[in-house]
Amino acid sequence: MADNQKKKLTLTQQEYQQLAKRHEPQRPLLRNFVRAFLTGGVICLIGQGLQEMFIRYFDFTEKTAGAPTAAVLIFLSTLLTGLGLYDRIAQWAGAGTSIPVTGFANSITSAALEHRSEGFVLGVGGNMFKLAGSVIVFGVVSAFIIGIVKSLIKMGG
Repeated sequence: MADNQKKKLTLTQQEYQQLAKRHEPQRPLLRNFVRAFLTGGVICLIGQGLQEMFIRYFDFTEKTAGAPTAAVLIFLSTLLTGLGLYDRIAQWAGAGTSIPVTGFANSITSAALEHRSEGFVLGVGGNMFKLAGSVIVFGVVSAFIIGIVKSLIKMGG
């Protein structure tokens, strides 16, 4: 309990926590690590395969193949979330599904689906960016700061 330092627990509460800790089932950490590693690896392998496909069959360069690869991964993640399959995969794989592009698409799509009964504007539009808003804001701010630093380095060098 994170609040132990802030709040003094009574003897009964301490006993209960000790009892609960003794009866808490052990988490299979090794199995969870392996599942997360394999799932994340498979997602990255699919992304690499898509990138190679764009390079080989559509004459993209390594630099330009990244955008359509990310778009396809986002589409697949959104589709799987809408069909309810991404959540099943995430239940099995744990953190392995939190690869940035697919995990981000899943979080936005899940929020949109969860609030669709409230309407498109206030439900879907208003709630799907609650989770993603902070990511977008910090991404834009970070890009702005990096751009300024890069410009200052160019001017000085």
